[in-house]
Amino acid sequence: MRLARLGPVGAERPAVVVGPDAYVDVGDLVPDIDATTLPDGFGWLAERVESRVTAGLVEALGARRVGPPVARPHQILCAGLNYRDHAAEIGADVPALPLVFSKSPNTLVGPYDDVRAPRGFSRLDWEVELGLVVGRRTSYLDSPDQARDHVAGFVVCNDVSERAFQDEHGGQILKGKSAETFNPCGPWLVTPDEVGDVSALGMWLDVSGARRQSGSTGTMVFDPYELLWHLSQYMVLEPGDLVNTGTPPGVANGMAEPAWLQPGDVMELGIDGLGSQRQRVVAPR
Repeated sequence: MRLARLGPVGAERPAVVVGPDAYVDVGDLVPDIDATTLPDGFGWLAERVESRVTAGLVEALGARRVGPPVARPHQILCAGLNYRDHAAEIGADVPALPLVFSKSPNTLVGPYDDVRAPRGFSRLDWEVELGLVVGRRTSYLDSPDQARDHVAGFVVCNDVSERAFQDEHGGQILKGKSAETFNPCGPWLVTPDEVGDVSALGMWLDVSGARRQSGSTGTMVFDPYELLWHLSQYMVLEPGDLVNTGTPPGVANGMAEPAWLQPGDVMELGIDGLGSQRQRVVAPR
């Protein structure tokens, strides 16, 4: 199932995507896709949606805004250097244990919303990432295999970063990750049964028409279930929490002569089976 939230900022309605440009509104059945509804799962929705499709209650997506497919995460957690080929491109060692950091939850925006550069930016970067959405309260999991039962689904994320803030303003990654609009997410929350092998998904990102990233989740150091199991040993994760699982090579920070993002640039990115995104970079407020 592909779950979405459609409509203006702050007034999105939950929907189920049933075709390339078709969806069924389920706002009367589900108040939102968030911490209150994710623990119950959405398997029961399939029959209701099928009935509505049969009845012709299908709408065209058209120009309707697509919001982030999960609302109000309690936290956004990220894994650094989690792709062997990305670690190699920046000359870093592959971590023996997951390198994790947090990102402000209010960075979350829709997949086609603008990305706004922060004041004082100089090294603005992109990162296509596989995002994992937590489906149940999660703590002290026994194994990565047990983590599978705690995943609501997977999403495309762009982990936008300001490297100067990250590296030169006290050496704190959080500062370079948490500006407004720095986590475009979506377009869909795809349930695990539709994703297939999460360790064999192609990924790509273009900047203003030039291919920058091309990789596969197959080069991950720690797969999404290992990451969730690991995180659960140190904190309690809530339904709706988002885990960005790392990025493949091709970021500006790995270039000999970096081509940092500037206002007017357009990022386009996607992951096999999870959809694609497009964001325009705009000037600071």
